[in-house]
Amino acid sequence: MKPRESSQPTDIRERTFDLSVRLVKLCRYLEDRPGVGRTLSWQLLRSGTSIGANVEEAQAGQSRADFISKNLIALKEARETDYWLRLIAAAQVLPERRISALRSEVEELKLILGAIVVSAKKNAR
Repeated sequence: MKPRESSQPTDIRERTFDLSVRLVKLCRYLEDRPGVGRTLSWQLLRSGTSIGANVEEAQAGQSRADFISKNLIALKEARETDYWLRLIAAAQVLPERRISALRSEVEELKLILGAIVVSAKKNAR
């Protein structure tokens, strides 16, 4: 996986969608390999694609509380996705270099989602 280029979107919805696409491709690769990678790919696929799905849901939140809740779920899923990526590297299912760009993107998204939640909570007062 190559690092994010500056020409790629900066909108949170587009970034999380792009991440989902990249994770689907990685999970397809892991599915074709024997061993534990297949099982880990299922976990990674669930949590990784859930980030973008919850960001999309937050955009249509019925209230500020709903918006915050959906973004908090997206943040939790991003944390879980980071966990699975770390485990895949630590267990040597894939070399760290193969997933370092994904890990960097997930780290950035965690920071952005955290900032969105903090900002929304401040503005709710």
